[in-house]
Amino acid sequence: MEFSEAHNIFLERHRSVRQGERLRRLKEGHGHAERLFLESVWWPAFGQFQYLHPEYEVNDFKDGFRYLDFAYLRAGLQLAIEIDGFGPHWRNISRTQFSDHCRRQNDLIIDGWKVLRFTYDDVREGPRYCQQKLQQFMGRWLGEERQVLEADWVEKEVIRLFMRVGGPLTPAHLCNFMGFQNRKARRLLKSLMEKGWIQAASGTERVRSYRLNLEGKDFKL
Repeated sequence: MEFSEAHNIFLERHRSVRQGERLRRLKEGHGHAERLFLESVWWPAFGQFQYLHPEYEVNDFKDGFRYLDFAYLRAGLQLAIEIDGFGPHWRNISRTQFSDHCRRQNDLIIDGWKVLRFTYDDVREGPRYCQQKLQQFMGRWLGEERQVLEADWVEKEVIRLFMRVGGPLTPAHLCNFMGFQNRKARRLLKSLMEKGWIQAASGTERVRSYRLNLEGKDFKL
């Protein structure tokens, strides 16, 4: 499969499971620099987009949301990839904006994210350097074989929700965030727990909340 076809499938797959602000951000935020990174760096290095998420939503330290250019999510690993261009935004940035930018990266690291940043110039003029850094990172953090677990699209979205929230979830959370009826939310969470992907966070006879159980597991998200 050629890059253009794979890229279109990749974007359409993510559009199909997003709505609201997450969908708008994907349509407007995935631009020239992000496509160039995928075409010149990621695709030559890996030949597929498995585990990669464009314009990925994360919680903000101000109780809002921010978006990463890309997130690479595997069991026990959250990698944020940012493409930085030296344009008017950076040349004219204020002290407050610069401080906010640094705080954002600090919060990501505190929340367990690894962060790789590439300049637009490196992506355009030195893609091999970027490829090598990504491959070195993958070799460092994903050197051991892990058990791979398949999941359907609904299950993947639930797992992503757990990852975004970063803590326990209840059936009510699934109803609010994903529009499920209570019975469907409970049935889905029970199924995920039986598969060993999540575990009880509170409650004994009747589980009230759940948390991720990703030890030794990979998800084809």
